[in-house]
Amino acid sequence: MKPANQMRQWVVRGGAAVAAVLFLGGATMSMAQESVSVSAPMVKGALPVDDPNAAAWNTAKPATFPMSPQVHWPNRIQEVTVKDLTVRALHDGTQVAILLEYADPTQDPDDAAALQFMVGDKKAHFAHGQPMAQVEGGPVNIWYWKNKDDKAVDMNAQGFGTLKIQPHQDVKAKGAYANGTWKVVFSRPLGTEHAAEDTQIVPGGFINISFAVWDGRKDGAGDIVEKGSQKAVSSWWYFRAEAPPDYSAYYYAAFAAALALGFQFVLIRKLKKGQAA
Repeated sequence: MKPANQMRQWVVRGGAAVAAVLFLGGATMSMAQESVSVSAPMVKGALPVDDPNAAAWNTAKPATFPMSPQVHWPNRIQEVTVKDLTVRALHDGTQVAILLEYADPTQDPDDAAALQFMVGDKKAHFAHGQPMAQVEGGPVNIWYWKNKDDKAVDMNAQGFGTLKIQPHQDVKAKGAYANGTWKVVFSRPLGTEHAAEDTQIVPGGFINISFAVWDGRKDGAGDIVEKGSQKAVSSWWYFRAEAPPDYSAYYYAAFAAALALGFQFVLIRKLKKGQAA
């Protein structure tokens, strides 16, 4: 192969490689983040805040998380009914809606579910923000729902025994039970005027989220099986309200490809002139 032809092939391969690296690099990073998070795409139109069975939920990617008995607070149980739950979310740039779906053999008045978020920059433990080894205590924002009332309660905690209801209530919730499955949708504005108590959701950013579920059925003695700290819980995961579509990666890839082709064109012209001489 002539040196000039070999040089042309190197230029073409190099330009293609640059474009591929720039294009795939952004995709790989995005996939890694999404694999450990609940992702809420931005949608147009009204959110299904009052309808856990709305068709719109099918457009949201489901994420499933394991649940286990709460073991940090002394009043605990060894087995829980709910072993995992599936989460979907949507937002419209103003409000966010989060849907929990989980199996529960019976519908009971004391069935309940909750979402929990860190508040501010302080790293809190998922057990109500309780200070623990290597984890500082911090405030958490809890969105709680119970079947008996079928509404949300907006709460805060900063350690065991500190749970309190907020004077302001920004969260709404609605549950629906069918065929042994609960679907509960929580909704709230992305941001509120109470930054010291409420988690603030900024599209494009990641925040911490965890889950809790109570099976409110009664045992043979008439006692509620799961109540208070006796519940199924998850550890912290990530939540992200997606930002509006960003096509910058495509622009960078196109720019890199154009730059490589331009470099190739100039170099080949110089090679041809050298051969003609």
